[in-house]
Amino acid sequence: MPPEASSPISAPTVRHGSNAGQPLTRRDGVLKVTGRATYAADNHPQGMLYAVFAGSRIARGRVTSLDVAAAKAHPGVVEVLTPANRPPLAHDPDKKMPPFGFRVDVLQDDRVRYVNQPIALVVAETLEAATEGAALLDPQYTVERARTDLSNGERFAANGVGVGAPPRTAHGDIEAGFAAAARITEAEYETPAQYHNAMEPHAVVAEWDGDRVTLDMPNQALSLSAASYAAYFGIPAENVLIRSPFLGGGFGSKAMLNGPQILAILAARMLKRPVKLALTRAQMYGPVGHRGATWQTLRVGTDDGGRLTALHHRSISATSSFDDFLEPAANASLPLYASPAILVEHEGLRLDTGTPGPMRAPGEASGSAALEVALDEAAEACGMDPLDFRLANYAQTEPGTGRPFSSKALRDCYAQGAARFGWAGRPLEPRRMRDKDGFLVGWGMGTAVFPCPHFPAEARATLRADGTALVETSGVDMGQGAWTALAQIAAEALGLDPDKVEFHSGVSSLPSGGIAGGSGHTASAGLALHNAGQNAIAELGALAMADPASPLFGTGNIGVTARDGRLYLRDDDSRSDSYADILSRAGRAELAATAKAARDPAVAAAHAMFSHGAVFAEVKVDPDLGQIRVSRLVGAFAAGRIINPRLVRSQYFGGMIWGISFALQEVAATDRRTGRIMNADLAEYHVPVNADVPPMEAILVPEDDPYVNPLGVKGVGEIGITGTVGAIANAVWHATGVRARRFPIRIEDILNGGASFRAA
Repeated sequence: MPPEASSPISAPTVRHGSNAGQPLTRRDGVLKVTGRATYAADNHPQGMLYAVFAGSRIARGRVTSLDVAAAKAHPGVVEVLTPANRPPLAHDPDKKMPPFGFRVDVLQDDRVRYVNQPIALVVAETLEAATEGAALLDPQYTVERARTDLSNGERFAANGVGVGAPPRTAHGDIEAGFAAAARITEAEYETPAQYHNAMEPHAVVAEWDGDRVTLDMPNQALSLSAASYAAYFGIPAENVLIRSPFLGGGFGSKAMLNGPQILAILAARMLKRPVKLALTRAQMYGPVGHRGATWQTLRVGTDDGGRLTALHHRSISATSSFDDFLEPAANASLPLYASPAILVEHEGLRLDTGTPGPMRAPGEASGSAALEVALDEAAEACGMDPLDFRLANYAQTEPGTGRPFSSKALRDCYAQGAARFGWAGRPLEPRRMRDKDGFLVGWGMGTAVFPCPHFPAEARATLRADGTALVETSGVDMGQGAWTALAQIAAEALGLDPDKVEFHSGVSSLPSGGIAGGSGHTASAGLALHNAGQNAIAELGALAMADPASPLFGTGNIGVTARDGRLYLRDDDSRSDSYADILSRAGRAELAATAKAARDPAVAAAHAMFSHGAVFAEVKVDPDLGQIRVSRLVGAFAAGRIINPRLVRSQYFGGMIWGISFALQEVAATDRRTGRIMNADLAEYHVPVNADVPPMEAILVPEDDPYVNPLGVKGVGEIGITGTVGAIANAVWHATGVRARRFPIRIEDILNGGASFRAA
């Protein structure tokens, strides 16, 4: 089967509509729930070997010895890669690779920089033999003291944060703003390191054929990654074929290259046999990215009417000892609230940890958690309802720049969310509500916001003589339902029912679908598919108008519209021609068109582009034990044109569930003595299960955006996190009278909250 044909996704048999805007069921759903979806590690080419990397058990120091002889003597072990025998790479792994490249550990020396750093790779005939061989290496170390937190990390001035953002942004006179304030509230907030824990761990099956390599791997950026792997191995980009038809989650970590996968590909070339590497759950903690910890300070100035006079947001963001990716947390304060003076600043903190990277709302998740609690504290100081306080500081234009928003229906989000939740009945003071069982009840809210990026993308659309179509782009569906939504966009552009549109994706040899990240994939790849479809229809129309046998002959100046597999004369439905007849008369089996999609730089420069929302949370707290449960969540979100409401609600629910995780459960517990993560599994690294998830509602607030892109589509994947964390924390205060300023909120924080809680 040729690579391009390896990932066709057929239309479902159960349908709930026929066009963009309809809640169609997922095209890949049946394959996934029946176990017929093929993930990377499910591939077993003939002659395949198994690779297991040995990870460092220390956080800082050097490897002094490895018992390579014992490992190679184990039955089934074929080779052991160490710094002593690792073949060279064409690209220096200690140099960054633009635009999203990180420095990686690929056995370039004996230096250890974090726990779980690869220190050797064992390749064997079986997984069991490779695992045993890795255990027999018995590494010895010289150990240096690990730097694990703010108390012993190395602070440094940041050159940039996130992916190329400046470390400092200032609007207005911050000191004058605070001097004019009637009240100033200031507090410190802490967010922990969090680790990507997608259901599918990172994996790769690498098979070389001369200087060409095929990689079965979960990957969020196929074309970009193919070029990067090509650079590491000194081959043309077209010689790298990445197949990634199904991903079991990504959250940002699978958009980046990592050391273990590079080593497995290198071993496959070295041994001239296919090699499979699949990380264990414990190995996910270290070499494949995570969300870095932050220590944030917010200072908020308000006047007598509760309006902001100054907002200063400062973040210390953790990174590794050898690379710079800083969580851009403070930037969450830039786009949301109207203040004449805003200052955001970032500082770096070097720790002996793997390098952080983009993780589900990077910067916005951590930063909004602190910002929304700080705004709640400022509202309390002003004696104002939290919603009224936010409305009083509603930004009509982008704060600081004054640019108009491409669209902003945040007021509607506030209104619809509050009405559905019943916010009007909320008492202003804390500790005023209990349920029938005596539990303390609290209501809190938070504003949600996320930018609307656009990535360059390409697509191809092919109309067939049988009245069907094939659309292709190397897009990625990591669980968000992108392939369903993208097929709907293409079907609409082609004027066909989605049942008649075959969709191919997940292969790097197809036209580049851009990056599945930043909540920009549907807008980017979708616009490319839309443009390709329109180009195909234009070519088909030209055929018909030039054909004397067509009812549309000679109507070129009037134009046509496409629907239901036919071209209709614009404003005259009595004259039409079917796609099949047009192609048949032209002697064509098919007609193909390609297109690219990019945002107009002038439009982008002239507008601020964001999705918005509001989340309302109810919590219940045990008055004796301090245990917290989220009992209700209502989110109202405005994200431009909605392609598939069913999928969008699923994404909003997922974001709000992640918000529960961030607020109450998720933390990587690090041993300060050794730098080891003590809960590097899914038993102790807590994320919500069904019993933790309350009744939730996601309201889709209508919004028309004529500027964000020609489709009017914004992103929905990450915005649900950004309002939820603060909403839950604020609800905890409303229930208990205790302000929690570190996440996740712990029982001991509530119990140690002083007499205010004990009196409750």
